[in-house]
Amino acid sequence: MAEERDDADKTEDPSQRKLDEALKRGDVVKSHEVNTWFVIAGAALVMLVFSGPMSRDLTVSLRGLLANAHQIRADGFDLFRLSSRLTLEVLAAIVIPFLVLFFAAIAGNMIQHQLVWSGEQMKPKASKISPIAGMKRMFSKHALANFIKGVIKLAVVGAVMALILWPERNRLESLISMEPIAALKTSHSLALSVMGAVVAIIGIVAALDFLWQYRQWFERQKMSLRELKEEFRQTEGDPVIKGKIKQLRQNRMRKRMIAAVPKASVVITNPTHYAVALQYDRGMNAPVCLAKGVDGVALKIREVASAHNVPVVENPPLARALHATVEIEREIPPEHYKAVAEVISYVMRLRRGFRR
Repeated sequence: MAEERDDADKTEDPSQRKLDEALKRGDVVKSHEVNTWFVIAGAALVMLVFSGPMSRDLTVSLRGLLANAHQIRADGFDLFRLSSRLTLEVLAAIVIPFLVLFFAAIAGNMIQHQLVWSGEQMKPKASKISPIAGMKRMFSKHALANFIKGVIKLAVVGAVMALILWPERNRLESLISMEPIAALKTSHSLALSVMGAVVAIIGIVAALDFLWQYRQWFERQKMSLRELKEEFRQTEGDPVIKGKIKQLRQNRMRKRMIAAVPKASVVITNPTHYAVALQYDRGMNAPVCLAKGVDGVALKIREVASAHNVPVVENPPLARALHATVEIEREIPPEHYKAVAEVISYVMRLRRGFRR
């Protein structure tokens, strides 16, 4: 019941991380019908292209052997040499067809998914040797679907083969009385017809089975909302912790700003909402922003400035503009040079007046 409830909760599409982990485990889309189609198609190609040359090569070798059998010594080293030569000739005749079948089998897997190197499927698991788990797999919906699919496939293939061979029944009966070469040609022609039809039928079955297997695999990879949230926490971090870290950083930055206010040359304010502390000394290219803030932070900047005798100048438009464009510990933008220069000149005149 718990497993069914968990499966029912998995309503969300899998994330890319979930799909990557499935690939690492070797859990990929795999249709045996696709593999079967590639092998059968490879066999049909071998029969169509290579059967003639292969039979001729083997015929030449065996004909020479039979024609000169009375002259061949079959004792000691001569027997070993004869068997070695025959083995090499047979291998030379079948090596290319064998390679075609070999690469067809590999292609049947590679076309379905990328190459995977995983030992996960080979790890010993109790479920693989448990009789109860085995019985569940035997009588599961998946096993029933595979059984029905196999029966339908055999019925369709058998029906098509019957449709092809039934009109040729007279030729099949006459194979017994034919010369071997003629019988081989007739058998080859009929076999190619049957193989072509089987390849076409299995191709349709393989395409449908792959789509079904993909759907089943995708459903297995689906995630619940709880799994998505847990994965987000693992990859992006816990939002609560991230919020606390961000708050700590802001507090530290605010403390550094407030500590730098006494070094400011002037604090430009919008009386109650904005405050920007600027520093300018001879030799500097442009004034530098030491601190800025709104509301409570702006009030704290003004309080510290007043406590350390830093001039506070009210200029609402300039305060808002500087707050929006200048960054902490950065020079003010060139478009504000003139306005800030007028404020700093005003502050310097005030200081000179106080000194007198």
